[in-house]
Amino acid sequence: MARAKEPATTGDLIRSLVVIIVPLVLITLFFTRTPGDYPVTVVDWKPVVAAARSEAPYPVLAPVNPPPGWRAVQATWVKTGEPYMNGDPSPRNLWKLGFLTSDDVFVGLTQGDLQPDDLIKDQTGAGVPDGQSVVGDQTWQRLLGSNGHTRSIVESTPKVTTIISADLPYEALETYAGILSSSA
Repeated sequence: MARAKEPATTGDLIRSLVVIIVPLVLITLFFTRTPGDYPVTVVDWKPVVAAARSEAPYPVLAPVNPPPGWRAVQATWVKTGEPYMNGDPSPRNLWKLGFLTSDDVFVGLTQGDLQPDDLIKDQTGAGVPDGQSVVGDQTWQRLLGSNGHTRSIVESTPKVTTIISADLPYEALETYAGILSSSA
C-alpha cells in the first residue's frame, strides 16, 4: 500500500531555494567582473621601437608624443625567421605597437614587409574595402572588419605595409596616423 505524501513545510521550501540560489550566486560572482578586475600591464615601448628602427629594412613608425592618457600595452619587434606566434618563425620583419586610449579602446599599429595580403587579412579581421582616407599626402585604404565595428586604415608600399586598427571612427585612425613618424 502506498504511503501518503507529507505536505511540504516552509523549511522544505527554504532548503529548496537555497539549493537553487547559492550556486547561481556563486556562478554570477565567479564569472562577473568589473573593468577594474583586469589590471593593464603598461610596457616601455621606446627601447623596442629603437631596436626595430636600427634593424628594420623599412621606416618604422611610432607616435612622437602619444595623446594624453594613452598607455602602451604592446610593443613587439620580430625579424624574419625569428620565433613569433606559437614559436613558429615570423614570415616577415614585423613591428607592432598597441595603445589603450584614455577610454580603454585598443589602437594597434602593425608594419610588415613581406606577404602583405596575409598581414592585412590577419590584422584587419578579414576587413572589406570601405573607402579611402587621406593623411598628409598619403592615401590609405579603409577596411571594415568582419565583426562590423573594427575599422582599419592600410597603406601599402613596395617596402612596407602599415595598418592601424581600432574600434574607433576612421577619423580617429587618421588623426593617429598623422602623429606617426619614422624618426625618434
